[in-house]
Amino acid sequence: MPSPDDFVLDADNCRLAVVQTDITTLVVDAIVNAANESLLGGGGVDGAIHRVAGPDLLAACRKLSGCRTGEVKITGAYRLPARYVIHAVGPVWRGGAQGEAALLASCYRRSLQLAVRQQLRSIAFPAISCGVYGYPVQQAARIAVWEVRRFLKQDHSLEKVFLVCFSPEVYASFRQVMRHT
Repeated sequence: MPSPDDFVLDADNCRLAVVQTDITTLVVDAIVNAANESLLGGGGVDGAIHRVAGPDLLAACRKLSGCRTGEVKITGAYRLPARYVIHAVGPVWRGGAQGEAALLASCYRRSLQLAVRQQLRSIAFPAISCGVYGYPVQQAARIAVWEVRRFLKQDHSLEKVFLVCFSPEVYASFRQVMRHT
């Protein structure tokens, strides 16, 4: 578990927290994978999740026939401490005029909806699209925090939602957004 210095609870909703840690180590019902459309692994958090989960995750993803940007699919988590992996395909940043914000918001919203349909109680998100997809971190953080807060106001079945940041820089941006929006 992260140390108290490494997470910030939402002042408006204590079910939401921003944490700085490795998402593959969290014991939650589901972790969200910042996946590519093939769902067959890649770099960054996607590669880390596939490495830790092992070859069974790749085999399960092959059966899903990919996933469109803004949409999500679910598999088991295999060797991860989580129970499930929700694969969310975030948008590649192309300057902001190609519907990127709506697609990114959809990743968060659809992941939360799927978690509720699966009767899950806890979910952890990485900073979707903020790595090689180039989404500006501050903008992505605002979308993530806003979507999760809005969802939690309407749905009370999720007990804990983590916004997980691997790097100190991304964590600082998410923490700032959480505290000032």
